[in-house]
Order: sequence, then structure tokens, then C-alpha cells
Amino acid sequence: MPRYKITVEYDGSGFVGWQRQKNGLGVQQAIEEAIAGFSGETVTLFAAGRTDAGVHALGQVAHFDLQREFDTDTVRDAVNFHVKPAPVSVLKAEPAKADFDARRSARQRAYLYRLCNRRAEPVLERKRAWWVATPLDAAAMADAARVLTGKHDFTTFRAINCQARSPVKTLDVLDVAREGDFILIRARARSFMHHQVRNIVGTLKLVGEGKWTAEDVTAALEARDRARGGPTAPAQGLYLVEVLYQRR
Repeated sequence: MPRYKITVEYDGSGFVGWQRQKNGLGVQQAIEEAIAGFSGETVTLFAAGRTDAGVHALGQVAHFDLQREFDTDTVRDAVNFHVKPAPVSVLKAEPAKADFDARRSARQRAYLYRLCNRRAEPVLERKRAWWVATPLDAAAMADAARVLTGKHDFTTFRAINCQARSPVKTLDVLDVAREGDFILIRARARSFMHHQVRNIVGTLKLVGEGKWTAEDVTAALEARDRARGGPTAPAQGLYLVEVLYQRR
């Protein structure tokens, strides 16, 4: 039974999230139905990470099995044909070994959060960035971000309903940089907890506004209490950029 690995880009604005759900269309369902449309087979798609409603992806990775073998270019092009008009595109399809698992085999995940920081409300970026009209100090945010890099108990930055077995995570990268009207926050780790990146961004925004300092972020981290952290940033600014796997 051939296994396929696909790399997917999608606009999360109109979806209820990655996962198939009863209350609306999930990205998983849209792709599964597209696969059935060209192959005639009912499949289950397994992703590297379950993004929330409104979260986008530039490089989500998923795998699935088929009874019949297809050329990988055919898989890519056929899924893209049948998934229309959903805002989803398979960028690449590859053959995968039988033991490959999009989630369990992943070694690192990279996220990007985009803040539009200007007085005028954005039009084209309305569903693709968090608009913050108040001037933000990106340098101060970058200094505070260094507090959170490395291995920590991130209880303060996990969602209340997070199902992760442990709040201890290693954040390999957390960078903040301004590019024109945008502040870009990049995070990379082996795994993240539910809302971890969005809760970190909401906290760094307080630093950018001058309401918090890096010392306040340290205190919040050490408190291990979600109530001591900043607000959860909106979903539309978050992108799953890349999933990295060990080369064989």
C-alpha cells in the first residue's frame, strides 16, 4: 500500500481549522474529499500539526495511504484540481516509506506571526495579519523574546484546554524583527502546545506597547500560571511555515 507525503499551503480564513469537524469545513476534509475525487478511495489524512480556525499554512505536511499507486505529479495536480474552489494548494507530493508519520516523524516546526503595525487599517492583509494601530517597539519585543528561548515550563503560555502531556518545551528560535509596517515574529521548536505561539505574541505585544518589560515576561514565565500571561493573539496572523524531518 503506497504512502504519500504532501506539502500543503492554505488560507485558513474560511475553515474551522485543520481537523475535520461537524460544525464546518476543515482543511483535512477538503483534501480528503479531493483525494477521493481522483482516486475513488476514502482516505484518512494525518497532518504534522492541527492548526486552529483562521490560521494559515505555507508548508503544512500530511500523509495518507492509497491502495493504488499514482505518479506523485499526478497526485499533486489531481488533488489541486478536485479541491477547488477551497483555498488550498498541494505544493509537492512525494512517495513516503511505510513508517513515515507526518506528526511523529517531525523534528521541528516553524511558525511565523505577522503584525501590521500602522495607524491605517489594512485592507488586503485584513485576514492575514493582526492590525495593531498603537506604535510598537520591536527592539524591546526582541529583547523580551530572548527570555522565552530555550527549555522552560510554558504553562503560562498554554491554552487552558491544551492536551499536551507536559508543559515543558524547548523553544529553539523566537525572533522579532520589523520590516516596514510589519513586525514579524518567528518561532521554531520540535513541538508547540495549543495557543503557545499566539499567547507568546499577545504577551510580546504588551512589551511593544511599553506596558510590560522583559522582567515582567520573566515573572510571567516563572509564575507557571496562564492568568499571569498576556492575551491570546488573533488567529489570522499565524502561519505554519515549515515542518522539518530528519534526512535518511
